[in-house]
Amino acid sequence: MEYTSLGNTGLRVSVAGLGCGGFSRLGQGTGSSGAESIAIVRQALDLGVNFIDTAAGYRTESIVGQALEDVDRDAVVLSTKGAVAEGGDRKSAADVATSLDQSLTNLRVDCIDVFHLHGVEVHDVDYACDTIAPALLRERDKGKFRYLGITEIPPHDPGHESLMAALPRDLFEVIMVAYHMLHQSARHLVFPPALEKGVGVLIMFAVRVLFSQPGRLQRIVGELVEAERLPPELKGDPNPLGFLLHEGGARSVIDAAYRYCRHTPGTDVVLFGTGNRDHLRSNIESILSPPLPPAQVRKMGALFGALTGVGLDLPAPVAPQATK
Repeated sequence: MEYTSLGNTGLRVSVAGLGCGGFSRLGQGTGSSGAESIAIVRQALDLGVNFIDTAAGYRTESIVGQALEDVDRDAVVLSTKGAVAEGGDRKSAADVATSLDQSLTNLRVDCIDVFHLHGVEVHDVDYACDTIAPALLRERDKGKFRYLGITEIPPHDPGHESLMAALPRDLFEVIMVAYHMLHQSARHLVFPPALEKGVGVLIMFAVRVLFSQPGRLQRIVGELVEAERLPPELKGDPNPLGFLLHEGGARSVIDAAYRYCRHTPGTDVVLFGTGNRDHLRSNIESILSPPLPPAQVRKMGALFGALTGVGLDLPAPVAPQATK
């Protein structure tokens, strides 16, 4: 495993981070048992992953807590999140503080390393900064978490407006942003100011269904050609990213996707999610692989650099767990 500094936080983190949400939710989204999901977390740790990201809304905090029960707390960097709004209604500062307390209980820890305001819409940024953040910082001073972060909602905010509005407020030490081969806008909009301010950058949406679901990439590229957002020579191409796949290049489109994100200047941790033990190992191998050839990275920029809002599918909302 390779490790890096998460911005200016002083946290030493693995460049591959286990994401516990997304479509998989450690396999909970595809029918895995609790024991199987716990095994995924433990396998990730065995392979050197020390950054684990979850959220109250993912319903996987308790699984992570069980998986880490016998693990040295100092060996793991824990990231979780609490929502500022739900269903269009803003939560109070007390509500978010209660969510933080519940996350501590679920994760079975006394202190969380990074606590994010989860999926903040651009129209809620001022409220998050002026009302929620000051209350949370008082909770931080009590020792409940170490660093405050913020995440965007990619399908609602393909231009990263929420992060661009939040970064100048100098409240957030970590951000989570969507970035992938066909959605490159963060490279110009988000990474430079984050680097300048020493803000840690977590990458989500590196793969998702765009690159993993058979036939989806070809269909989306075809639609983009029809909409004149991509050059006509890509029309009908059964493998529009085939130029990346060759000896000395990527082993697969998914391999290319992880390597592309990992080696873009300004990224700290590339998050991946899975409930499959083989996929977990191969995803880590890809994140740890060398950069793609520079000529191919330039071609990716020329072909897809102007695209925004592509491949930003969200999984269905997770139903609240029944209480006994």
